Amino acid sequence: MKKIAISQSNYIPWRGYFDLIASVDEFIIFDDMQYTKRDWRNRNKIKTKDGPLWLSIPVKVKGKYFQKINEAEINGQSWKINHWESLKASYSKAPFFKDLSSELEKIYFKENYIYLSELNRRLIELICNYLKIKTKIRDSSEFNLKNGKTERLVNICKDLNACEYITGPSAKDYIDQNIFKENKIKLSYINYSKYGRYSQLWGEFVDNLSILDLIFNCGRKCYEHMQYI
Repeated sequence: MKKIAISQSNYIPWRGYFDLIASVDEFIIFDDMQYTKRDWRNRNKIKTKDGPLWLSIPVKVKGKYFQKINEAEINGQSWKINHWESLKASYSKAPFFKDLSSELEKIYFKENYIYLSELNRRLIELICNYLKIKTKIRDSSEFNLKNGKTERLVNICKDLNACEYITGPSAKDYIDQNIFKENKIKLSYINYSKYGRYSQLWGEFVDNLSILDLIFNCGRKCYEHMQYI
């Protein structure tokens, strides 16, 4: 029974994002949605000696009120130094920092991305490879999308001959379950409530950070603190 999941592009996402990817056969990055400011598309949190810190990528938004996520352009290059130096300062002493540090440094300074979604996908695929997640990743632009939030999701499921659609619990606020029933597609919600604590630098545990925090602190044993990998 083929399972798929669909989610918007995120910058260095948290562990739940990768559990969602690992729980399905194909994962679609839904970048045909309108870009939203002050959201997970262009930012995420890491843990520093002074507490959680937002790492945000500047995006060109002036006069582009209705641009899609895959149309959002990165604004400038100076942010790269800030992000990389923040990661080094926070995690260089973490036991598994070197597992990804050279690849991340390469992405920040030797690869040049114009569009935010392209950078996000590159980072997502890097992390999936590290976690040995074999799920096929595709872009929503590959599909002929219909109008309506739920209708779009169902149409992608049908195009891929999927029997089950898995999504996060927050999707209950907008998904029309009846449309899935009418199309005989099983609708399931991933459970994030079972996540426990893991060893971190800098004192008291902080949850819901970028998965880089988990990787740098736990390395290949990430699977002990996730559900599907």
